[in-house]
Amino acid sequence: MTKNRRSDERVSTNLPARWDGLSGRNEARIEDLSMSGCFVNSKGRVDVGEIVGIEIKLPSGEWLPLRGEVASYMAGTGFGVLFTFLTDDEGQALRELIN
Repeated sequence: MTKNRRSDERVSTNLPARWDGLSGRNEARIEDLSMSGCFVNSKGRVDVGEIVGIEIKLPSGEWLPLRGEVASYMAGTGFGVLFTFLTDDEGQALRELIN
């Protein structure tokens, strides 16, 4: 049995998103979300350890910009991101979105 490495509870979601990385700008959907990271459903290519910028479309129509490090990658499916650079304002907006 594998141990769950996540320290924050993730919530299932289906939010439009876009992200920028070494491969350029890509469209995506956020499938799950927590204070420490998310899963980005995208066909775009990333490398584990790469720093990416992610913008999540909020229910209000505004975009929440976040940055993080790619923790896992599944070709053709997407990738997991750890939010390693949250400001206080980004953290508060993310907390409101999750709740």
